[in-house]
Amino acid sequence: MKALTFVLLCGLALATQPAFGSEFPMERVIGGASGDWNKDGKTDLALLVAPGSEDEDIGLVLYLEDADRPLLRPVIQVKNFVWGNASLDGLYGQDPTIAATESGSIRVRSENSGIGRGRWEQTLTIAYRDGEFLVAGMTYSHYDTLDLDAHGSCDYNVLTGAYVKDGKSGKTTPQRITVSDWSSSGADEICLGQ
Repeated sequence: MKALTFVLLCGLALATQPAFGSEFPMERVIGGASGDWNKDGKTDLALLVAPGSEDEDIGLVLYLEDADRPLLRPVIQVKNFVWGNASLDGLYGQDPTIAATESGSIRVRSENSGIGRGRWEQTLTIAYRDGEFLVAGMTYSHYDTLDLDAHGSCDYNVLTGAYVKDGKSGKTTPQRITVSDWSSSGADEICLGQ
């Protein structure tokens, strides 16, 4: 049933055509998840969308079901949201994924486990709070395939400011960062910085 719901929601989403250009070919949808993001009892949709050009990263489009009609309404689109492979003939180990959690949040996972010695995995948790889609958390881990001592991990709650980096707890200023502002916020430096 969830698979059928997802297929129907994708069809509705493509019909509403967000502003990724005048055409929105089906092959640009590379991942999707459905859930109740705003806790109104209706099924909403989140899509990962391949970029329109090679110098861009993967975009995110979020839909909410309309309050009065059973139709999806695009509410936000973010270009360059996450790095990763967006092609079926691309390299393995770089494919992003998107999933709904039981609590109604969205998880966007990206990785590089297929090329080079610097391997990493990142998960961004998106939550709907007070009418906005916020990046609520980030987990990140990395390792070097040639230097076994070069590795680390980080779990950062953006909303509370609490984090655990390489086993050490810390606290920074709590933030409310929308998905649109995430890439320019610098908040990922809590996990990515030295």
